[in-house]
Amino acid sequence: MATAPDPSRDPSRRTVLATGTAIGGALVVGAAGAIPAQAAPSSALVGADSLTAPEDSWRTVLDDADLVWQKMPKTWYEGPYLGNGYLGSGIYAEPGGKNAVRFNVQHSEVQDHRPQFGSLFGLARLPIGHFTLEPVGAITGLDWRLRLRDAELTGTITTTAGTLRLRAFVHTKTSVLAVEITPSEGEKNFRWVFHPADAISPRAAFRPLPDGYTGNPPAVVERHGELTAAVQPLLAGGQHVTAWRERTQDQKRTLYVSVAHSFPKTTARDRALRTVRGASSVPYDVLALPHRTWWERFYRKSFLSLPDARLQRFYWIQLYKTAAAARRDAPVMATCGPWLESTPWPNTWWNLNVQLEYWLIQGSNHLELDAVTRALGEFRDQLTAEVAAPYRGDSAGIPRTTDTRLVNGGATPNGNGYGVGIPGQNPPTPEVGNLAWALHNVWLTYRHTMDQSLLRDLLFPLLRKAVNYYLHFLGPGPDGKLHLPPTFSPEYGVDAPDCNYDLMLLRWGCRTLIDSAAELGISDPLEPRWQEVLTRLVPYPVDANGYMIGAGVPFAKSHRHYSHLLAVYPLYEITGRTPQERALIEKSLSHWVSFEGALQGYTFTGAASMSALLGKGEDALKYLGELMTRFIQANTMYKESGPVIETPLSAAQSLHDMVCQSWGGVIRVFPALPAAWRELVVHDFRTQGAFLLSAVREAGRTRWIRITSEAGAPCVVRHGIEGEIEVRDGRDGRGGRLRWEEAGDGTIRIRLRKGESALITARGDRPDLRIRPVKPNAPAPAWGLPA
Repeated sequence: MATAPDPSRDPSRRTVLATGTAIGGALVVGAAGAIPAQAAPSSALVGADSLTAPEDSWRTVLDDADLVWQKMPKTWYEGPYLGNGYLGSGIYAEPGGKNAVRFNVQHSEVQDHRPQFGSLFGLARLPIGHFTLEPVGAITGLDWRLRLRDAELTGTITTTAGTLRLRAFVHTKTSVLAVEITPSEGEKNFRWVFHPADAISPRAAFRPLPDGYTGNPPAVVERHGELTAAVQPLLAGGQHVTAWRERTQDQKRTLYVSVAHSFPKTTARDRALRTVRGASSVPYDVLALPHRTWWERFYRKSFLSLPDARLQRFYWIQLYKTAAAARRDAPVMATCGPWLESTPWPNTWWNLNVQLEYWLIQGSNHLELDAVTRALGEFRDQLTAEVAAPYRGDSAGIPRTTDTRLVNGGATPNGNGYGVGIPGQNPPTPEVGNLAWALHNVWLTYRHTMDQSLLRDLLFPLLRKAVNYYLHFLGPGPDGKLHLPPTFSPEYGVDAPDCNYDLMLLRWGCRTLIDSAAELGISDPLEPRWQEVLTRLVPYPVDANGYMIGAGVPFAKSHRHYSHLLAVYPLYEITGRTPQERALIEKSLSHWVSFEGALQGYTFTGAASMSALLGKGEDALKYLGELMTRFIQANTMYKESGPVIETPLSAAQSLHDMVCQSWGGVIRVFPALPAAWRELVVHDFRTQGAFLLSAVREAGRTRWIRITSEAGAPCVVRHGIEGEIEVRDGRDGRGGRLRWEEAGDGTIRIRLRKGESALITARGDRPDLRIRPVKPNAPAPAWGLPA
């Protein structure tokens, strides 16, 4: 039986960019005629409940989503995982049939520093090591629960000698792993053993070593009084250090572990020892208090409940996973997150992985995890250094792979660098659009906050450089159109002129620069050139099957990446505005997923989000079902040749796209729900324009919507409420009616100033405004390894 939850614990593009005041007339025009916009509060509103979100709502969905283990996990993709964006620990049986449990110890800042060997060897993330929990008796059973609410693993290990009661967490504010064990009498002599890993790039197990490359020397284990440190020297200088201490209090034995990295200095030892001394000076529960408080506040920033029990649990686990893997000030997530395992990809990947890893932070209202925006700003000079010398005066780019400081190290003969490349040349591979795509993530952060300083100080100047790099190579053809020489569409395997990946990013970049300049009041001398690109750029290459890879290169084989479809998703430049455009999207999507063989998990998250764009909720759910059945592992992790964290995180974004879309300056509420989702609740979902959306669907219809403006941006809503509607002051549901007007195509425009809210309901309806979980349509097994 699973461990029970502990009840005692608890419009136009320019309009889209603008932050000016909303448009509103003197009258609210509805089906019933004109009503004075400043009407006094209606007596019919008296008694309407104000919007409330009971504390138990979060507890209910989080406790329900806990992962459960009643069988021993054998690998990283079956077991629990703990983390804080820096320190990460994956927990599973020690390989090789040994009678022990492994607690992996990895850290997102720990890397090598030999750029001459490229980013995947010389700058690679380095494995640190692991602890084994070695019981006295043979392990015969276990009962574990990963409590999402507290980000804490709890449970029991049963052996032939007794039991070991377990509690463990990685502290959210300091790089400490704390594991408390309460043994029975027969297990009081269990032990902990640390096993340092070889400090060599994990890629060495998959690819030949570069000439002259060797691993770093072995770690040296030192005693420092009651503390122990494994000091790993690096050939390039610097070190990383794992320090630990075990303390006994009453019947409990608690292991405290910390990891620190320093380069080029050798200061990591002192920092790791100091951290362990501080953490081990207080009892486990005292150390855990600020940790639990942080997680409670984290989850309460938004809420989503849907009637598919398995998917709802999956969604909340992805929020946990993201917060365990990301922080604004932490390194941008590598392919494994902070849980490094055997992988050919031991670094940060910028041609899809990073972008997908961070999409869900926008709608879920967790911009405190946005490391992408922070890193691109902090290391912007490096992005100039990554393009070839002749272009550094006005251009920038980001390679396919980088380390934590966005350094690539240069391409190497056996593909261990993947630099930016030069259009029309190969080698190196001319993959040049990755910075523009990464900046689309920054643009999303801007749009969801309307923070003009972000637009002015980072997005505009850096996007200007990314577009400039394209402009060096863009030239007229015999048809009078502007063309690009051959570039590389990520992962398809061949170069193509007029590559759709680059044409789509270039068009989005020029359009965004023009709109941004207008918003900022900038008269940029390059604006005529950007406008010329929009006017004269060659159309995206298309054939009978839809969008091609590029001119002369059809989409003709199984291909997991949607690099040739970026204008559809996530750029939303092609959205099906006309029947012909919609048919082209449908044909391209169908053709792309028709080739089995190379399709992978994120193929299906992309297909789900594109289906959601088209309003096809059944198709979106079908693609997510394929993902869950074929690719998602027992603990919701995902693997190819090694761990890759982006796919399950992007599936959470696909759920967002089914629940709410806000591209093009319109907030679309419940745009792509399958028929089975007759009940749904969303609360404080963040949209473009810096709005917070709460909405409830009951009995297959939208019952009410509340929108709060954080920036005073234009508010246009496609509400989906049938028949006549009312729009009232949304602060408590009792206020007067607000100004609104029809905007066509089922949308309304509401005048909302910064800090104001609007409540949209059917005319005369006074719904219950409490935020509560919905009932599942059917039971479903817990994630993990339940019995």
